[in-house]
Amino acid sequence: MRLLDICCKAGGASAGYAAAGFTVTGVNREPQPRYPYEFIQADLRDLAPAWIAANFDAVTASPPCWAHSDLAHRTGREYEDFIPETRALLQATGLPWVIENVEGAPLIDPLVLCGTQFPGLRVIRHRLFESNIQLMAPGHHPEHPLVYTRDKRKRHYGRLDEWTAFVSVTGGGNSSKAAAADAMGIDWMTKDELNQAIPPAYTEHIGQ
Repeated sequence: MRLLDICCKAGGASAGYAAAGFTVTGVNREPQPRYPYEFIQADLRDLAPAWIAANFDAVTASPPCWAHSDLAHRTGREYEDFIPETRALLQATGLPWVIENVEGAPLIDPLVLCGTQFPGLRVIRHRLFESNIQLMAPGHHPEHPLVYTRDKRKRHYGRLDEWTAFVSVTGGGNSSKAAAADAMGIDWMTKDELNQAIPPAYTEHIGQ
């Protein structure tokens, strides 16, 4: 089964689909030197539905999330929303498809996944998944545990070990790059790439 991962970045989602048995090709507008699979540098707006349908069995996309991220709320800037055109592109292929994005993104009836639902992960990271096939959660979404912190203002500062506790992998640098990689199950990315990635376990579950 061949899968096209549009807006693949450094390949967190791609790695999960590959673990589920897909042969993955990634597409991204910018070069991705650490992407671990076949890679095509292209803008999603330049992709033709007929080409996707002729060469792949399924397609997934993680369009830029700036318009719906905390960054937009903090800066007050307006960013282009790529989700409607991404949805239209995937629908036009006639293939099974999945769109992934951040909380707050206008996805339709999305499945919400969190690291607390996957044994072995230690990351608090919610991501939304919309699809034209039924998606099922892997299990109960438990209450979030305390996460490791370097903030001395937090009451639990110094009580947790970043190698055993949950972490919140964001640009805030609440853990070392090595501990963040271990928590997410990703060992090939830079810290900036980890900040944007999803754990492969999420898409391995969806791919299966």
